[in-house]
Amino acid sequence: MSQPKQAPLDAASLPMRIWLDDTDDPLDVIDALAISPFAAGELPWAMSAQLERVRPDAPLMPADARLLRVSIQRKGNESRLACGDGWLLRAVRRWDRTASVLVTASAEDVARRVLEESIRDATEPPPETDHVTMGFLHWSSGVLQRSHRPITAPTWESIRGNYPRSAQGELDRLFTLTPSESMGRLLLLHGPPGTGKTTLLRTLAREWHSWCHTDCVLDPESLFGEPGYLMEVVLDDGGREEDRWRLLVLEDCDELIRAGAKQATGQGLSRLLNLTDGLLGQGGRILVAITTNEPISHLHPAVTRPGRCLAEIEVGRLSYEEAVSWLTSRPAAGADAEGSPNGEAPAVSPAELVTRVPAQGATLAELYALLAGRPIGRSEEPEETGLYL
Repeated sequence: MSQPKQAPLDAASLPMRIWLDDTDDPLDVIDALAISPFAAGELPWAMSAQLERVRPDAPLMPADARLLRVSIQRKGNESRLACGDGWLLRAVRRWDRTASVLVTASAEDVARRVLEESIRDATEPPPETDHVTMGFLHWSSGVLQRSHRPITAPTWESIRGNYPRSAQGELDRLFTLTPSESMGRLLLLHGPPGTGKTTLLRTLAREWHSWCHTDCVLDPESLFGEPGYLMEVVLDDGGREEDRWRLLVLEDCDELIRAGAKQATGQGLSRLLNLTDGLLGQGGRILVAITTNEPISHLHPAVTRPGRCLAEIEVGRLSYEEAVSWLTSRPAAGADAEGSPNGEAPAVSPAELVTRVPAQGATLAELYALLAGRPIGRSEEPEETGLYL
């Protein structure tokens, strides 16, 4: 008995079947609608672009586009589907000012024209030289998400006086480090809040920029808890040159590396430390920087095991004498303060500022509070924390 002949597959089209259920969201619907005409062969040309530093007012589509679908998420991400004569466009805008634009069209010249018009003048120019580009990583639905963004980064010379003399020598050596001198793989910065640990990491990204790319992990608790996340981070090169090193930054890891960390976190810490040891033994080009507000005596002893740390530096308060010297070397407070008739509060004399310095010294954040005319307390926090702000 002869078998029925199957119709030959049309190479210009693919059969499309789309199933949607309650696990899908509007973004999934827009993605499916955007790719369907391409898969079916109706719009056989596709071109795309990835953008950074996207202007808030950039439409990311031609002026004559007809809007078909819009999905806006609470986190600030949005997706739009639009069409025109012989083309379909999906524009995705993300919270970190990155975006992607996909165009499918009936012809190559149509796809190219629509894409070029959509992204023209859509991005801001790169910042000046006081910025450095860093990577930002987070884990979402089992997938590593990466973006790049420029951040403000001062030079070490310009901020050296903000740190206690007891730490300056070690920091001098750290900032002048070269790849051949990196004997450990773990950099530990510890000290109370407001002492400038985040600023040090920004500056480190700038000072090491010639040989090392910096990635900030936005969710270190997930990195410690998800083995797959850790491996993805290690294997991901972010498109960097093969001979460049990477610095992974994990901020505010108090709960994750203290001696009494819970079991799940402790297992994650063990994986991270084993990773740093393995990188050292195999000549891996990855360094890990961790900051914590905990004193060194409260940390898990495995963190500071001899040979493991590239550097372990206490970033503490300025002593009373150092704080007084810091205050008296700066202009009097009050400029551009609120609450005064002319927009400026009365200047506070250096002599009066000195009387407000606690006998045990002060953090950098507390000194800036004094300059701004605010009272300080032991709970004073820095106004800007985290590399992602």
